[in-house]
Amino acid sequence: MRFSRWLCKGLGGSDLRMMRAWMDTNTAGTVLTLGVAFVGALLAWGVQAPVYMLTGPAAAVSLAGLMGLRVHVAAPLRDVCFVVLGLTVGAGFSPEAFATMLRWPLAFAVMAVLTWGVMVACRAVLVRGFGFARHSALLAGAPGHLSFVIAMAESGGRDVVRISVTQSVRLLLLTLVVPFVALAMGVDLSAAALAQGPSWPLWLLAALAAFAIVAGHLFKRWRVPAPLLIGAMTVAGAWQLGGGWPGVMPDWLVLPAYLVLGALIGTRFSDVSARELMRNLGAGLAITGVAVAFSGAAALGVAWALGMAPSHVLLAFAPGGLETMIAMGVVMGAVPGFVAACHITRLMVLSVLLPVMARKPAED
Repeated sequence: MRFSRWLCKGLGGSDLRMMRAWMDTNTAGTVLTLGVAFVGALLAWGVQAPVYMLTGPAAAVSLAGLMGLRVHVAAPLRDVCFVVLGLTVGAGFSPEAFATMLRWPLAFAVMAVLTWGVMVACRAVLVRGFGFARHSALLAGAPGHLSFVIAMAESGGRDVVRISVTQSVRLLLLTLVVPFVALAMGVDLSAAALAQGPSWPLWLLAALAAFAIVAGHLFKRWRVPAPLLIGAMTVAGAWQLGGGWPGVMPDWLVLPAYLVLGALIGTRFSDVSARELMRNLGAGLAITGVAVAFSGAAALGVAWALGMAPSHVLLAFAPGGLETMIAMGVVMGAVPGFVAACHITRLMVLSVLLPVMARKPAED
């Protein structure tokens, strides 16, 4: 029985209609979703889960969506979250980190080859092991760019639900698993995204946010992925590199932004039935395993060549959500520009490879 029906069981007809109407409103639905996310964060904190403000809400909201609750986050709040996270990432830029950019092209070249290899391997696994049609398998196994993938699936008449659920399983698994992998690799996550140093004053935060919104709109016109996040990151990074007022984002903004991001991840399972999930859970697990294995092997080689921490390169190569992986880089202490640049490279490669590979004859 779906959660919404269970919740309203015993109510009269008019009460039931009023309850459903309230839950369907944008503001009420967002409040309800954030309430679930907050409970998830508390539970994750109670069991000392790593990055509890992100993993707890993601797991709780996902479960609520699977139980039938219509979870969603209003677009204005989502945009505010991306601006805050972008400024948080940009605040980590430094001249020392910027100097290492000269060594990054090797990572970008490996990322391009890695993306193609993951797509080919995942397509083969889905076709042979789970009965996917070849073109649907290509889209379901793509390591990222979910909005672009779904648009291609809808325009091509593919199995949108199956592709979407398989991809959503990958995103959720990587969000939950990456922090535990980082712990196993010896990364200290005890600070849980709390920035070190004096916070920027409110007037400067407001000014940076305003410039970030302008930059985000420009990036959106140029079709840059996650434009508000990248725009805010660029503005804050330029401020730091330009020798402006030193500081970091205040915790009272950063921690709620992580909670909202976790809730956003969980909303991907809204309106997904348990039957649809179970039908595609194995496929999602399989492509996640393939992607992690390929990414891990490539990350170890690049980390050795560049003299970087393997956990940081693995985070940059992990095919999770762009916003999630960049934000998680702050927690792990990775060079923010490197993580962002690698994930943007992956999305750019996918934008080219997906249409090209989708046009190939079925026998290829």
